[in-house]
This record gives sequence, structure tokens and C-alpha cells, in this order.
Amino acid sequence: MKNIILVFLLTFCSLLHLHSQTKFLSWNIENFGKSKSDSEIAFMAKTVKDYDIIAIQEVVAGHGGTQAVALLADELNRKGAKWDYVISDPTSSSAYKTERYAYIWKTSKLKKIGKAWLEKKYQLEIDREPYYCTFQYENKQFTLVNFHAITKSKQPEREIKYFKFLPEEYPHLNLIFAGDFNCPQTHTVFNPLKKMGYKSILVNQKTSLKQECKNNICLASEFDNMYYSISKINFIDSGVIPFYKNFNSLKQARLISDHIPIWFEFSLN
Repeated sequence: MKNIILVFLLTFCSLLHLHSQTKFLSWNIENFGKSKSDSEIAFMAKTVKDYDIIAIQEVVAGHGGTQAVALLADELNRKGAKWDYVISDPTSSSAYKTERYAYIWKTSKLKKIGKAWLEKKYQLEIDREPYYCTFQYENKQFTLVNFHAITKSKQPEREIKYFKFLPEEYPHLNLIFAGDFNCPQTHTVFNPLKKMGYKSILVNQKTSLKQECKNNICLASEFDNMYYSISKINFIDSGVIPFYKNFNSLKQARLISDHIPIWFEFSLN
């Protein structure tokens, strides 16, 4: 009898633990706009449907970017859960490629708090300024910071160096930085955040696609990541989705994107 009670308690605690965690996915979907076909959007929905919230980078500022996000949300709504979404205004960059960001989330799991916003204080220093959105899970809140840096050749560390000021700029928010940094987590530009108690979810994990696989190596650079406060967030698991393995070639896979999705499973302290 005692063994039965123990098994029941362990099972109950396990289910409670599963219920209290959030699954967050970030994806740079290259040129996400009208160039994506219905079948490609359906593939994306199938890829991300098991997560609670999706952060998207590289939504086209024009040419159907907002419509593509709406189509993806609609496709997700056909898969058994109710999803909502929010899309940023175009980033303010005039010197580089302006884009939009998007969030899509399960309404049964998360509640959006207030309005999402583009970073204003550093919009002159950062070409595609980050996009914030606060969500509530049960009675706790966290704020996602969605970001797409300038390319490696333009030295993205020139932008990322301003991230060390953001926790102080928003001292009451539990920030999670996510996106395509075009810069590996080993770069010294991340040291100030690390000294503040932020940690990357991925280490030595490449996330961008090569033009073609060579010796079964298909990934090129360690660019996409997330950074979270270890004092406010409990790390459960993280990883990537190598969606390209569903295609016969990287050329075909790159019609979806030149980056793979990354994900982070966590609970709030």
C-alpha cells in the first residue's frame, strides 16, 4: 500500500512539474513573407506546434510579412490549440535592412501583458532594435526580448554591447534575450551579461545552414541563442530542431530558412 501511495505521489509531482513549465521556441525564418508557399507554412506549423510560444525574426517589413505570420497562426489554430500573435512595426533602421518581429503563443498557456514594444533608447545604436513582449504564466511574468543582429561582416558585437544596459533599464522585468545574434556565445561581448547572472541555453551549437552538407556536416555557425537569468528562471532543457533532415538537400531545406529553430524549456522561480 505504501509503495502504491509513493508511486502516486511521484506521478502527481511529475505531472505538476510538467504543467508548470513553459516551452519557448525562437526561429529566424529567412525572408518570412509572401515568398513562402502554403505548403512551406504548413511545414513550419507542424515543426513548432508542440511549443507554447514562438519568437520569429526576419519577418519581411513589406511584401506580405504580416500576412505570413497570420497564415502561420491560422495553420497552428487548425492543430488543436488556440494561438494568438503580435507583430512589431518595421524596425527603424535606415542604414540596413528593416524587418519586423513576431510572437505567436498558445492562449490556453500564456497571457500577454500590456503592449509589445520596440526598444527606443538604443534604436540609433542598434539597426534592428529588439522587440519586447511580457507574458504571464499562472501568476508569474517574464519578458521576451526578440532580436536579429546585423551580419557577422558588420560586427554585430557593436550592437550587442548595449544589451548589458537593458537589465538596468528594465529592473522590474524578468528578461529572456532570444534570437539571431550573428555572434557565438563565446564572444567576450556577452561577458557583462554573464557577470550579471545570465546564461546561454546553448553552448557550441551551430544553428545556421551551410549551402550543402560536407562529410555529413550541415550546420555552419553558432549564431542563434537565448540568455536567461539563472536567479529568476529554472533551466529544464534546451535544444535545436534539425528540420533540414526532412529534405533531400539543403537547397530544398533553405526554402524554409537558412537557420534552424532553437528551444528552451523552463519554469519561473
